Amino acid sequence: MPRMAQDRQKQDRQKQGGAGKRVTMAAVGRIAGVSQVTVSRALSDPSKVSPETLRRIRDAIEATGFVPNAIAGALASQRSNLVTALIPSIINITYSAFIRTFSQRMREAGYQILLSETGFDPAEEESVIAAHLSRRPDAMLLTGIHHSARAKRQLLGAGIPVVEVWDITDTPIDLCVGFSHPEAARAVADHLVARGHRAAATVTASDERAGRRRDAFAARFTALTGHPVPDHDTRGPASIGAGRAGLAALLDNEAFRAGVVFCSSDLLAHGIMIEARARGLRVPRDIAVMGFGDQDFARVLDPPLTTVRIDRDRLGQVAADALLGRIACREDGQAISDIGFRIIDRGTA
Repeated sequence: MPRMAQDRQKQDRQKQGGAGKRVTMAAVGRIAGVSQVTVSRALSDPSKVSPETLRRIRDAIEATGFVPNAIAGALASQRSNLVTALIPSIINITYSAFIRTFSQRMREAGYQILLSETGFDPAEEESVIAAHLSRRPDAMLLTGIHHSARAKRQLLGAGIPVVEVWDITDTPIDLCVGFSHPEAARAVADHLVARGHRAAATVTASDERAGRRRDAFAARFTALTGHPVPDHDTRGPASIGAGRAGLAALLDNEAFRAGVVFCSSDLLAHGIMIEARARGLRVPRDIAVMGFGDQDFARVLDPPLTTVRIDRDRLGQVAADALLGRIACREDGQAISDIGFRIIDRGTA
């Protein structure tokens, strides 16, 4: 940009009152005709200043757009009224559904939510945990129970309530709310064998929890039928396209010819149904399909998808209540809350 144009832009910003400069508490005090200390006192405890002074300060804040430094306030009060939440994927309904309920409950209790996406990489999660802890939250929600050793040390050193969700363990960092992924997978194997299935395969997204479900399902199904369970690893997140590619790989490699396919998510199951139809295979007569998660579209597929339901709304509610109880130093709550799961038997398996 030419120097003359840069100078004009600088002059325009100056005419607009110094746009780009942060409004300070001292500036608010000068406009209101009071000291910076009085402004700070009015923000931390309005009852300590007169109504007239409080009105002038609020008018000055409104005029300037001043936003108080929440971190500085947290240092003084030891409370930030901020709760942070880390989930693998913001767009995945599996996680966003329980976060919605969790956030609503925490907001009702006076807390704001800082939400971040971590993916499925423990190193990335560790980095995000450190960034969130630097904001001095009052509590934190994590997805899953497997974290790096350094992340665990940081969380324990922070001394704040932590709830791990979507899984359970006998040794949580603090609190955990979820269900047993291996038990859910074994229940699926029992269900499918009881329905007469004697051949099975799995299509699994690259997620540690999905991997545990796959392994538990394969072990139980093989124990019950004597038949091995081939797997296709999507080497990435769940998607409809990955489901189509998964069934294509199983059939084209002749690792699987017919039977039931247990998928780590409903998205993969939907893709498998599309690929089966494209190949002239009938669901469930030629290829049966079992999903996981009971997403909103599962019941309206043709045929409706057999899947495993996790009560995501209850998960978010229980997680929020557990954190609120810990913040309030109540001792009546449970450290481990198993919300269970339910097999939804529809038309694909």
